Amino acid sequence: MTTLAINWSQVGLQAGYLLFSLSILVILHEFGHYITAKWFKCRVEKFYLFFDPWFSLFKKKVGETEYGVGWLPLGGYVKISGMVDESMDKEQMKQPPQPWEFRSKPAWQRLIIMLAGIIMNVLLAFVIYAMILFTWGERKLPIASATNGIWVTDSLMFDLGLRNGDKIIAVNNEPVKYFNDIPAKVLLGNTVLLEREGKKVNLELPVNLIEQLVEKKGKRNDLILPRVPLIIGGFDHPDTSHAKKAGLKVFDRIVAVDSTTVGFFDEMGPLLREKKGDTVSVSFIRDMQPMQTKVLVDTNGKIGFAILNENQFDSIGILKQENKKYGFFESFPAGVKKTGEKLNFYVQQFKLILNPETGAYKGLGGFKAMASIFPKNEWNWEVFWNITAFFSIVLAFMNLLPIPALDGGHVMFTLIEMATGRKPSDKFLEYAQVVGMVLLFGLMLFANGNDWFGWGRGK
Repeated sequence: MTTLAINWSQVGLQAGYLLFSLSILVILHEFGHYITAKWFKCRVEKFYLFFDPWFSLFKKKVGETEYGVGWLPLGGYVKISGMVDESMDKEQMKQPPQPWEFRSKPAWQRLIIMLAGIIMNVLLAFVIYAMILFTWGERKLPIASATNGIWVTDSLMFDLGLRNGDKIIAVNNEPVKYFNDIPAKVLLGNTVLLEREGKKVNLELPVNLIEQLVEKKGKRNDLILPRVPLIIGGFDHPDTSHAKKAGLKVFDRIVAVDSTTVGFFDEMGPLLREKKGDTVSVSFIRDMQPMQTKVLVDTNGKIGFAILNENQFDSIGILKQENKKYGFFESFPAGVKKTGEKLNFYVQQFKLILNPETGAYKGLGGFKAMASIFPKNEWNWEVFWNITAFFSIVLAFMNLLPIPALDGGHVMFTLIEMATGRKPSDKFLEYAQVVGMVLLFGLMLFANGNDWFGWGRGK
């Protein structure tokens, strides 16, 4: 019998990350609708963060608008007078149109109001990326710096033909410049050109690669890492680490276990797993001097040390990174470029989801999956803003889809009206809104069901 231990502090931290991120995105998205509605002199009856069926956590009326916070964190809304929306206020729509109502405004004004939330999210992503680049710069590992090739950390990647030490040259016939780009390119790619022991190898990737990854373990991170030498970067638990007790120190380079020579981190694990509970002789180099010590291997096949992190490797001239700094004004065009790159990446993912052959729809996740992207152990502003910017792009793209109940649905009907000169009836818009809401709640149910029950994976 096994038990699943839940670290509630980690769960709480990730939930806090997600709630804060979504709050920013929702408020600014709805503010886009709000400010343009006010600009065109529409009456805004409500402005809410989160939904408030039956009751709200907070509300205060200022002028003609009620501002509040709902209890259901599935989004937010602004209620604009005379608009068919999620409030489904049919009584108001039965009354003659008033000058301050959304339905009384010209089509071009209504179009701007509906697009404003999407535009706000794109602008938010651009500003966040620009400020990230200005504040922290951009760190990338050139593929040329990964001189030892790749470290295949996922068994499925190994089954597909990748091997430790392979040097990836191109994906889909496009040369790879930075190692950081490899995982995403492989997930979206069809072919990988690599160098193995001085020979070129062309590897075909299965069309349902994402489906296989999801069914295998439900996550797609850390599939491939740079292959790194066995240099100690720290100790997992200093008080109990057998490596530390045996006298090993940070920056010691392990070169052999018993009589077996080792050069890379991936080579040590299998050797230690064969010696669970035993003592091994570890040979290492310290300050250019060869040394040796005896170390106890625990029952999990570990001796309790961690390898150097990317900054430590960079400091000693291994895995040398490009660290580009941006001035304030220089960061803005760079932010535009990064926003475009992230949008293109998400569009390519979305295409895979729409293609049943890929099985990528099985990887759709809800709030649990979104929260799991954030750090577990500490608050990291750089990571938080990077994820929030990407979520903002996702929100903008999803809202642009021509689905009734989304901004894109309203935009589609308005464009049809502008092209034909005929406005859809309020009754038609009400029915379309209901259909759209059913579709959205169904999709939300499926995505969150995948999180907990693996519905899309047949589990």
